[in-house]
Amino acid sequence: MRNQRSQVALLERVERPEQRSSEQPPGRERWRPLSRTHKILFASTTVVYATVIVAVFTTSRLVELDWAVMAFKPYQHWPALETFLNYYVIAGQRGPSAIVVSIWLAWRCWRTKSMRPLLVLGVSLVLLNMSVGAVKIGTGRLGPHYAHVYGSNEIFLGGGIFPSGHTANAVVTWGILAYLATSWRRTGAVLAGWMGFSVGATTVYLGTHWVTDVLAGWAAGALVLLALPLFEPIITSADDRLRQAWSERRRGTRKPSRASEPAWLSRREEQQALERATASPKPRRSMAVPAPRDLNHRAHRTLPVVS
Repeated sequence: MRNQRSQVALLERVERPEQRSSEQPPGRERWRPLSRTHKILFASTTVVYATVIVAVFTTSRLVELDWAVMAFKPYQHWPALETFLNYYVIAGQRGPSAIVVSIWLAWRCWRTKSMRPLLVLGVSLVLLNMSVGAVKIGTGRLGPHYAHVYGSNEIFLGGGIFPSGHTANAVVTWGILAYLATSWRRTGAVLAGWMGFSVGATTVYLGTHWVTDVLAGWAAGALVLLALPLFEPIITSADDRLRQAWSERRRGTRKPSRASEPAWLSRREEQQALERATASPKPRRSMAVPAPRDLNHRAHRTLPVVS
């Protein structure tokens, strides 16, 4: 009968997987899959990125647009903005922008007692360096100031201008603020969109990038942000391990309490207490009451004569 009951219980668990999933601890829940909208955005951005790359390799009309804007020289038509935009474009450089964002994310880590914000930033920068860096090395495109032949795509010449690193970095670094935001997410998204757009347009104004470089930079940065949810399980696992290691380190520096004593020590104390309770009591000494002294002998005691 017991064997039959155990088999029936096993069949019930197999037939009802939802009950088995509900019995799992809440800390081991699987990460939610990507939504349909997220998948569509990821696929469409990938298509745009690939289209720009193919357009540059085939010297299409987008390359003609590059040369037309370069010949227009916007910095000569609006020279009053050049000084300000030379400083503003620093917001797209990886070092200064990452330092500013890291300060805010460090404050978030301290407030939430979690390393997830900095881990998200680190993963995003690694993805950005790997993806954008690979395309830069593979294309080897020269910038507008170093172009040789008018109308050419200027690829495979040892450059590193395509896609725009300033633009992609601005999209990713400032987009992390919107990605991690909880209450001001729309404001963060608007700020990230403006920073990515303005930094890319500034590089075109200064003549340091082609228009296609900026288009590819926008797509490359957006792909990194869209790919971040795929790495959330790794980020969560690393965050849990760091928090556990930190808690163990803090526990080791504290003075050990009675609850943290080893089991063999507590058992030894229990055994000693049991031995003291069961031991036979020692015989007490009899306290004999002394006989009262005879006070009459003091009257016959001779006192020394002091002269």
